[in-house]
Amino acid sequence: MAVRRLPAGSLARLARAFLGAVEDTGTASLMRALGAARRRGHLTPRELEAVCRWKSARAIHHVRANTRAAVRGATRAALAARDEGRRMEALLALRGVSVPMASALLTLLRPRRYAVIDIRVWQLLHRAGAVRANARGAGFTVGQWREFLLVVRGLAARLGATPRAVERALFEVHRAHQHGTLYPPRPQP
Repeated sequence: MAVRRLPAGSLARLARAFLGAVEDTGTASLMRALGAARRRGHLTPRELEAVCRWKSARAIHHVRANTRAAVRGATRAALAARDEGRRMEALLALRGVSVPMASALLTLLRPRRYAVIDIRVWQLLHRAGAVRANARGAGFTVGQWREFLLVVRGLAARLGATPRAVERALFEVHRAHQHGTLYPPRPQP
């Protein structure tokens, strides 16, 4: 596991210690720019690429393979959906969009409601016993994303913060308690 033993106390106490950092200016700018997509009810391919560059540029060539109609249809369905699972499934229909990428898209559009699921935060939640499966924090499922949202939203409510602020705080807690490398080497066949 990439997280050392955590100090005694609650996850909320650990997160509280790292709350309050101001959003990165580039991220804040992207959130503002995506306000037009939120009002319009869908993203353009260019907006989807901007999210991809922000989260993980490695997927950019896959994301670029989506047609304008596919991007519009999937993001319109996601933004209109009332059910979190349907929202995520609509985004996963796009090429290059994984659960973490879809969570980033939703977070950039609605940071007061969403947070980005990623390896660091998941590993920390696993180490703290807040989530049970997927100790490595790789290959997330929609169910794990929903579990992540419940935990982060619960912490946000306890701390009087947004899910995005809690996620950023947990990311920093992980960095402070990281042991070894983030991505352990895979066993060779």
